[in-house]
Amino acid sequence: MSIESATTKIKEKVGEDCGLASTLKFDCGDDGVIFLDANTVPNVVTNEDTDAACTVKLSLEDLEAMIGGDLDPMAAFSLGKLQLEGDMAVAMKLGNIIK
Repeated sequence: MSIESATTKIKEKVGEDCGLASTLKFDCGDDGVIFLDANTVPNVVTNEDTDAACTVKLSLEDLEAMIGGDLDPMAAFSLGKLQLEGDMAVAMKLGNIIK
């Protein structure tokens, strides 16, 4: 999966309003970023590298596994597969966004 297809999948999962009411960025390193602006309705998902309230750093492979339901976000955090920066309250809602 490419960053573009992962972006499309997240757009599908987020829909018009995911209820996050904040900004979240998935940073997949050299593979790129996915930025979710849930302060607006409809929510906006792009590949812009913009500051976010919470940044989730992980590999594209692990992001794909989370989107596909094969990797639980809390388990990924516990295993060190993802790192968080910023507002942890936003991060706690991550499971509801991508499941």
